[in-house]
Amino acid sequence: MLFPPLNEQMDLIREGAVDLLPEDELVSKIERSIKEQKPMNIKLGCDPSKPDLHIGHAVVLNKLRQFQDLGHNAILIIGDFTAMIGDPSGRNKTRPQLTLEETRINGQSYLEQATLVLSKERLFIRYNSEWLDKMSFRDVIHLSAQYTVAQMLVRDDFEKRFKNEIPISIHELLYPLAQAMDSVAIDSDVELGGTDQKFNLLVGREIQKAYNVEPQCILTVPILEGLDGVEKMSKSLNNYIALTDTPKEMFGKTMSIPDNLIGRYYLYAIQEKKDKVKEIEDGIVQGTVHPRDAKAQLAKRLVARYHSEEEAQSAAEEFDRIFKHKDLPDHIEEYSIETDNNILNIVDLLALGNFVTSKKEAKRLIQQGGVYVDNNRIEDINELIDISDWKLFKLGKRRFFKVKKRE
Repeated sequence: MLFPPLNEQMDLIREGAVDLLPEDELVSKIERSIKEQKPMNIKLGCDPSKPDLHIGHAVVLNKLRQFQDLGHNAILIIGDFTAMIGDPSGRNKTRPQLTLEETRINGQSYLEQATLVLSKERLFIRYNSEWLDKMSFRDVIHLSAQYTVAQMLVRDDFEKRFKNEIPISIHELLYPLAQAMDSVAIDSDVELGGTDQKFNLLVGREIQKAYNVEPQCILTVPILEGLDGVEKMSKSLNNYIALTDTPKEMFGKTMSIPDNLIGRYYLYAIQEKKDKVKEIEDGIVQGTVHPRDAKAQLAKRLVARYHSEEEAQSAAEEFDRIFKHKDLPDHIEEYSIETDNNILNIVDLLALGNFVTSKKEAKRLIQQGGVYVDNNRIEDINELIDISDWKLFKLGKRRFFKVKKRE
């Protein structure tokens, strides 16, 4: 195939990148790729311990897709073996281990969701148990000899845990080395990751050198903040927009982001050009662009990307109908609850119907003013609700459903 010119490739690769190291080596790799008409191997390690992907994950997947569009090979390394160790990056305690079977199931789910972003052309899937599971103890000792404990403790999370006397298991020190062996196994030319992965990616370069493999270049991308505007996007923090969210959910969640994140979401969630993002941000500051309108356009483009233009338009219209014009959604789920009583405590009712994850969450929602029954805000966690007939519930800003006792 004909590869785009060097400058065109580098312009796209630099876009949205935080670290690109060493850039001169990447230029040489691309020049050779063009000359030999041979695609580079672009590696992305995937953690199958949590297979639910969100638009924070999509930041690095979008960068991998750009490499695909330039004609290079995207190699997803499903870390089924390393997930049994658990990546300690950014953690202050040891992560629970998974079985190989669990990681394989999660890995398949990861792959299905990743292809919502990635092209199936020039996409290669490898499981690192292919080579790591075959290593003998002699092999592990040889690998471990290539890196020192001092080098490993330079890593920020290890350093903090060591100083605070928080246990670090020996197997955790092996994680960056095992991930580096993935780069050796596939002859990685470039490895991608979030900024929290920079240390691991650099270890990959050193281990490749030790095994006489040309060292990879590394490219890191920003970590996207979640809907709270503070913590990184994470399912465990419930501040995420999932790639598999319905159009309505995706649109509504996007509309809830803090105004100060509008530019970052344009830049990294839908890859808008920097000059256009600056124009939007300047317009918000100057008062010529309303933040709500900017978020609505962002939400429509995000839904269109992962669903369709038609569903994006429908989600926008429904959002306006509910929140701008205070109407109800077209479709409201109905649930009948198995109980002996017509009257239930609001907290017990929400938990019994699995409308919340716990009674604690139900109490929190009520105390924050996020629970309505028949358009009346519930302010008392001891409120009693008669469900002998249908009651309309609203949880948070976007969730509507009706509840009745099962006959």
